[in-house]
Amino acid sequence: MASVTSIGIGSGLKVDDIITGLMKIESRPVTQLESRAADINAKISAYGSLTSAMEDFRSASVTLAGLGTFNSMNGSSTNANAVAVSTATGASAGSYAVEVQQLATAQSVSSKPYTAATSPVGSGTLNIDIGSWNAGNTNFTPNSGGKTLSVEVTAADTLSTLRDKINGLGAGVNASILNDASGARLVINSRETGTTNGFRITATDGDGTNTDNLGLSALAFDPPNAASATTLRQSGGDAQAKVNGLPVTSASNTLANVVEGVTLTLGATTTSPVSVAVSPDTEKVKKALTDFTKAYNTLTTLLSKQTKYDDATKTAGMLQGDSTAVSLQRQLRNLVGASSPASSVYQTLSSVGVSLQADGTLSVDDAKFSKALTANLGEVRKLFTATDLTNNSRSGIGTQLRKFSDSVLSVEGSLTSRTEALNKSLTRNETETKKAQDRVDDVEKRLRAQYSALDTKMSNLNSLNTYISNQIAAWNKA
Repeated sequence: MASVTSIGIGSGLKVDDIITGLMKIESRPVTQLESRAADINAKISAYGSLTSAMEDFRSASVTLAGLGTFNSMNGSSTNANAVAVSTATGASAGSYAVEVQQLATAQSVSSKPYTAATSPVGSGTLNIDIGSWNAGNTNFTPNSGGKTLSVEVTAADTLSTLRDKINGLGAGVNASILNDASGARLVINSRETGTTNGFRITATDGDGTNTDNLGLSALAFDPPNAASATTLRQSGGDAQAKVNGLPVTSASNTLANVVEGVTLTLGATTTSPVSVAVSPDTEKVKKALTDFTKAYNTLTTLLSKQTKYDDATKTAGMLQGDSTAVSLQRQLRNLVGASSPASSVYQTLSSVGVSLQADGTLSVDDAKFSKALTANLGEVRKLFTATDLTNNSRSGIGTQLRKFSDSVLSVEGSLTSRTEALNKSLTRNETETKKAQDRVDDVEKRLRAQYSALDTKMSNLNSLNTYISNQIAAWNKA
């Protein structure tokens, strides 16, 4: 529905149409500035996409140029149930024969049977020391610097509340209740395996008798000093194994750094040696290269799309002719196509099967790359990871690309600087647009005031004209 206005009635002029037409002319600077703002916003968005793609490329370059990728090792075992293997930094390739004579065990004792878990256990104090028993369990040696663990027991305590108090110590041993055909038994185990993690339990009965096995003393385990109603179910023992014929022992079933950078986890005794092999993790290297080429192709495809002119549609990419984007595209292609003296065997990406295609993307010949890894992993490593602190052009290609991506993404890098410049341009544009719009509003306000005054004057003149015409007509009749 059209707006209703009284302006123009007095003059008979189509004032709104006149002002609308004039304002279209006056508003041209605002329209141009708004069009410019849309263009700047589109470029900011394009640079945002480029920055995101470059960050992904940098991450892939860091991995490909990292020594950890090429130095990573895989461990394998012919019987992983008996000897599982894992590797860490520092592992070297090698083969090992592992024999497991004995697994590490934790000391375990069980009490005499009680009627139920709610049965009372007497009162007094249980003292628990952590240390080592001799072979016949006739002599106990507390660990140096160890502290006696004490549990105060009251007449109200039962087998289950005593269990909870022992577990509440949080160290040395843990307790549980086992129900068998004879009743409920308190089972106490070392928290850790190994001969030095055994324990001795002594008791002070509330009735002053410590060895009658009737009150709390029934839960003592101290074979050298008294007969005990508590039975040894398993002694604490160290794991015993041989690695390439050399005997090794461990308080746990984990042999860490017996072979540097390699952890062997023992799961069962063996009757014949288990073969363990540590070899380069070439699959990790291949994945790093695959991720790198994928990130590079995404980045270079985006650059190509943003900077090209499409003859078919007669449209230009948002960054067509943009010096920063064009320079970035050129530098990337030069780097992936360049040679490096870092390796004496492989100087270019193409020499290991990574080829630059006509459309600017990279393609990987997996067979050729696998062959290079098998033939000379060390030289492939140099091609990608070598670093020359004085002359980056002598570094490995992976290192060169990582440093390049670092530089363009840095605070003063080309991507950051260009994005900041565009944002500043947008801010200036917004200020100029507001000023231009204010000028347009002022012009419209002035025009409406002028036409309103004209309308009033024309209305007065028309009234006067009508009056005079009427008077003349009256005179003529007279």
